[in-house]
Amino acid sequence: MTAAAPPAPAVPGDRSRPLAGTGILLRFALRRDRVTIPLWVAANALMVLSMPSAIRGLYGTPAERAELMLQMETNASLRAMIGPVFGDSVGALTAWRIGGYAGILAAVMSLLVVLRHTRDEEESGRQELVSSGRVGRRAPLTAALLAAAVANTALALLITAGLAGQGAAGALALGLGVAGTGMVFATTAAIVAQLTQSARLARGLTSAVLGMAFVLRAAGDFATTGDASPAPGAGGEPAGGESSVLTWLSPLGWLAQLRAFASERWWVLLLFAAATALQAGIAYALAGRRDLGMSFLPTRPGPARGRVGTAGALAWRLQRGSVLGWSAGFFVAGAVYGGMADGAIRLVGDHDEAREIFRRMGGQADLTDSFLAAVVGMIGLVAALFAVSSVLRLSGEESSGRAEPVLAGAVGRLRWAAGHLLIAFGGSVLIMLMAGLGLAAGHGGRLGPVLGACLVQVAGVWVIGGIAVLLHGVLPRGAVAAWGGGRDGAADRLGRSRAGRPAARAGPLPLRAPAQAAGRTDGVGAGGRPAGARGAPGGRGAGGAAQTGHRRLSPVSPAGMLRVQPAYCGLSRRTA
Repeated sequence: MTAAAPPAPAVPGDRSRPLAGTGILLRFALRRDRVTIPLWVAANALMVLSMPSAIRGLYGTPAERAELMLQMETNASLRAMIGPVFGDSVGALTAWRIGGYAGILAAVMSLLVVLRHTRDEEESGRQELVSSGRVGRRAPLTAALLAAAVANTALALLITAGLAGQGAAGALALGLGVAGTGMVFATTAAIVAQLTQSARLARGLTSAVLGMAFVLRAAGDFATTGDASPAPGAGGEPAGGESSVLTWLSPLGWLAQLRAFASERWWVLLLFAAATALQAGIAYALAGRRDLGMSFLPTRPGPARGRVGTAGALAWRLQRGSVLGWSAGFFVAGAVYGGMADGAIRLVGDHDEAREIFRRMGGQADLTDSFLAAVVGMIGLVAALFAVSSVLRLSGEESSGRAEPVLAGAVGRLRWAAGHLLIAFGGSVLIMLMAGLGLAAGHGGRLGPVLGACLVQVAGVWVIGGIAVLLHGVLPRGAVAAWGGGRDGAADRLGRSRAGRPAARAGPLPLRAPAQAAGRTDGVGAGGRPAGARGAPGGRGAGGAAQTGHRRLSPVSPAGMLRVQPAYCGLSRRTA
């Protein structure tokens, strides 16, 4: 006779401890993110650490750096876009130029880590299985926040060590400020994870909060009264003026007001600590007042009668929020960049190296057109991210099991996929049109040429989206590799080689009419250099590949399609 085994004795108080199992869950979270977190940290740190050498190359003397700072004092549009500058040292200019972007990347990394290990786990049902063991009620949230803290600590250490040569105190301040920004948004994501029942909605809301923080910081810096920048040679001390209240409402504004490498305000770090502690407390309080899998903002019930009758309508219903959000964001970004075009050109002034970088980015003879062309190219790179994310929605629908009941009916697989692809490729056109409208509105006219320039970028966006479709069909698990297409182009936009970009097949085109470009017989290209000379913006070497700086251009990478310049869209009516 077989007798049932007696149940295992319960461990007294194990489940009653709120943080039971936190260490195990933390190790598990770090193991799952053993690739993504190091990539985020390394990319952010390398971006920051590469800036001092770039600043030395552009502004090699103290007089040039002091002149740059004085120009920034009267340039409200650039101050709103990048932030205020508080010193003329290489370290202070590094913190000014890249500190805000490093904080944004740290915030994105942190909110994604927290949402991945909280709301994503609950939505998939894995958290319910984990919670059935010896795991405390607050352990999952604590482990997620600790994982974000580990990532931000590593980032702070790398920034501090890498910039120590510019000044140990300033490097420590910048590293702690970037990490503090990341932790503020990590706890923001922890709150949003308790409010929403969908991980996708949670990511959208936290991204909106981050966007609002940027807008508040930009508006505050634009409205800064008096002179908030230091006088040259004043040791980083501000000459006068006060920051706007709006600046202090944004964690990104706190990062700038920390004033790394310029008489650091160490007390600003208390704002990061207080905001992190307060938001963490709110997140824990909310987590203790809801059931697992539930939320304080429940999912809205659907209509009593279905209105979605086709696969395309279903795809639009699923992705309309994303399309509308991207469109609005691109319009605002275009308006901001268009409004700062003239200010950017005034900032460059007669600095030959800076003017050459603008021409290399835009491939144009006129600096204003160079700036606009470079902006259009960068907007195209970001639009490629929308196309890839929209295509990868196919993988998300399949992995979540939502595609199975749809395909079980009369809807074929190709028709189902075509609905999502129509949104991906058609939405790319829409958001580029919105970017063009915003750019023209901000710059004050030239709607037709600017829209044409934006539409030129659609071809490159579609190429990267098409690669994502190919990877999804052939190697579904490798579809995420399509993100690399946009990343390569983004790295090139930072001023390095454009090698491996397929737009090199067309070459960096000057903003002139084709007849004017063909009519030149003096052999001199834009910038007054021989058209075939090494380093000429429009030159070609003996092998036929266009030259930029000192690197050859190779028509290989799909991201390079976004390098096609809007020359033949009539963006400029001026000749060289």
